[in-house]
Amino acid sequence: MCGIVGYVGPRPSQDILLSGLARLEYRGYDSAGIAVIDDAGSLDMRKRAGKLGVLREDLKAAPMPDGTTGIGHTRWATHGGPTDVNAHPHLADDDKLAVIHNGIIENFAALKNDLLSDGYEFKSETDTEVAAVLLGREYRANGGDLVAAFRATVAQLEGAFTLLAVHQDQPGLVVGARRNSPLVIGLGEGENFLGSDVAAFVEHTRNALAIGQDEIVAITPDGVQVTDFDGNPVQPEPFEVTWDAAAAEKGGWSSFMAKEVSEEPEAVANTIRGRIHEGTVVIPELDGLDDLFSGISRIVVIACGTAAYAGQVGKYALEKWARVPVDVELAHEFRYRDPVIGPGTLVVSISQSGETMDTLMAVKFAREQGAKTLSICNTQGATIPRESDAVVYTHAGPEVAVASTKAFVAQITALYLLALHVGRIRDTIAAVDIAEHVRELEAIPAKIQRVLTLEQAHIEQLAHWMADTRSVLFLGRNVGYPIALEGALKLKEISYIHAEGFAAGELKHGPIALVEPGQPVFVLVPSPRHSALLHSKVVSNIQEIQARGARVIVIAEEGDAAVLPFADEVLHIPLAGAMFEPLLAVVPLHIFAMGLATARGLDVDQPRNLAKSVTVE
Repeated sequence: MCGIVGYVGPRPSQDILLSGLARLEYRGYDSAGIAVIDDAGSLDMRKRAGKLGVLREDLKAAPMPDGTTGIGHTRWATHGGPTDVNAHPHLADDDKLAVIHNGIIENFAALKNDLLSDGYEFKSETDTEVAAVLLGREYRANGGDLVAAFRATVAQLEGAFTLLAVHQDQPGLVVGARRNSPLVIGLGEGENFLGSDVAAFVEHTRNALAIGQDEIVAITPDGVQVTDFDGNPVQPEPFEVTWDAAAAEKGGWSSFMAKEVSEEPEAVANTIRGRIHEGTVVIPELDGLDDLFSGISRIVVIACGTAAYAGQVGKYALEKWARVPVDVELAHEFRYRDPVIGPGTLVVSISQSGETMDTLMAVKFAREQGAKTLSICNTQGATIPRESDAVVYTHAGPEVAVASTKAFVAQITALYLLALHVGRIRDTIAAVDIAEHVRELEAIPAKIQRVLTLEQAHIEQLAHWMADTRSVLFLGRNVGYPIALEGALKLKEISYIHAEGFAAGELKHGPIALVEPGQPVFVLVPSPRHSALLHSKVVSNIQEIQARGARVIVIAEEGDAAVLPFADEVLHIPLAGAMFEPLLAVVPLHIFAMGLATARGLDVDQPRNLAKSVTVE
């Protein structure tokens, strides 16, 4: 969950570390800290509980000496509360060694007891300090060789971790190690970088190297060396970051979430780009896999949170167009229930960051069982794509706000492309139907923009009026059901109020008991043109809740007059095919959640207790 950055080079490291942490703060904002080997050869460290701004103010009031080697950390608390003492970096070896950490060291208690018995003392409640003290002991045992000390240390650690360290006796060197937790290298000219993801250094370089599982990296101003945990040299995989630093900045918007909602049309367009040719879908990354898609008998989609709802939408398209049975599973439940999968199963993982720990471990489990794996991901160089047999990138650009918006619509778009691609290969959908769906998909960016242009002010005003609301319900049918779940999740994430999404058909099976006078209920209404039967059933649902005093807020296509007598508010979306309505209907829900949180005076980008990338189980 945490954000980490390392730097060696000729420039003042303090500025580079702080700017890198600012781009990584979405990974955790309970506390922040930096450690720098100053120009006099001494290790200086400063850390503070709270958001990065607290550390910045502390450094402004009492500047620390600068230097050209350093590491920085922004924390999402796991072991130990968010206090100054528990913040990273942690020091060891008579305060000459500084360590930062992302992940959880599962055997830290046993290691700590061993170190205590050797006379070592601890100041914090964290598992990270255990790793720091252990590394300090191994540093001395290995004659002051930091890389060798890392190798000896990681051999004793269990769990998921990325560790970075500097030692004042070795200026110009940052050493890191990763297991089941992200780390990438940024390559500069006379300088090099490490980071949880490329956002840490994209301001300075777009040239990157992906570090694999169980590998140790040492960076100096002039070079990079990567070895596995046994000390064998490794050649890391290079890649180029395709977006620039400005893409990860607010650019005048009130929040990153507001900016990212505005980028939903572009996210869909970029995900489509290069994958539609002469009225059909051909995904270049999947070239050569026709036999795989022809031979599968089942697809299992694994994801967490918002990505799982995208998977539920994608299930409808994959089954309808590719004619393959699809199960959608929460990744953290999947591998712990002994699922039945094998060579005929394609496991499709969905993760914006490509580092979601539950999903990563589920992908590894699927491969061990003989299944083929395909990743839908937004982040280049991430672990899940590299652990998968194939990958479809969404190209949504960096998403900084914790609550996912543009990545969600991009994930649905990628799943639709995958369904059409596989359907074409399996000959389960006619070419004329693919062409029609392609036309629908290509029109979606402009239609999302129409929703933003025509409805955003109305929705924000509605959210302002509802600022004191304590509970909101969401109803949907068919492809609208996962969108109802997504609408509820967004409200819970950033507004901290009770919200639930239901399949509208379940209403009479229990949830209608929640409806009382004044209860706000969002209802996603299917198109009467394409889904007349479902439309009539949803209108009946509206009448049922209206009769019990609910305040009904309807999302319906333009021209749907049948819902008007039963709705207190109507939010319109443009006409679209039934399968493509989710890409439009979700936009008002994203705007509403953001508007309600803003009206309540909350931080929409950094909601309490949450971080963007969940890299621990």
